[in-house]
Amino acid sequence: MLREIIGLLSFLTILPVKTHTSIPQIAKYTWLFPVMGAIIGLTGGLLATLLQLIGLQSIIMASLVYGFLIWFNGFHHLDGLIDMGDALMAHGGPEDKIRIMRDERIGTGGLGLFFIVAVTTFTCIYSIPTNQLPQMIILGEVGAKMGLVSSCIISKPLDEGIGRHFIIEMDKKRFIVSSILSFILGFLLLNYQGIIGILTSIIGGLFIGTIARKNFEYATGDVLGASNEFNRMLTLIILVFASR
Repeated sequence: MLREIIGLLSFLTILPVKTHTSIPQIAKYTWLFPVMGAIIGLTGGLLATLLQLIGLQSIIMASLVYGFLIWFNGFHHLDGLIDMGDALMAHGGPEDKIRIMRDERIGTGGLGLFFIVAVTTFTCIYSIPTNQLPQMIILGEVGAKMGLVSSCIISKPLDEGIGRHFIIEMDKKRFIVSSILSFILGFLLLNYQGIIGILTSIIGGLFIGTIARKNFEYATGDVLGASNEFNRMLTLIILVFASR
């Protein structure tokens, strides 16, 4: 189990951890995604705290922290966000949209969606109260991963692609366990404010899954990646709003 969990962390980040595991093996632990998010968020929270201590301006700090987070995630989810944006802008049936989503070229829809999510996420980080900065950064990543999990629970996988393994392995029992873990993390970090943030991420993940069903019928790894980026943004919006 430890080997698969290390493999899951390696899959979700740029950490050069060498483990002899396969995607189907690590997908069995999809319910641990929020915990992986907490680990990723912890690195971002530590960076934010360090930048605060050296007196860096808040607007520059927010830019560096957001850049670090998407880099540390390996840009995988960001790529999915852009691909899904292109597919949503396309005309035609589900097969046509999935084909466009898998196209290596980047279109206006992808760039537009990336711009909206990136600017909003950056603004949220910039707006986080100083005394809650590391907690909200961590919880933003937990919410991102919990949103991805909730997208899995209502999605229909394609017969091919990496994303199908994570969708197949997510059932109601594992979803409940994952949700409980997320709520515990949320409460420990920000009390009831954290619980509201996690609840929002679950709803956001269901929203992305519903959008995917309506437009593509199936969900791919790109849809799950888009859910991660969207729900980081959504979680941070709610946390900042609740803090004020």
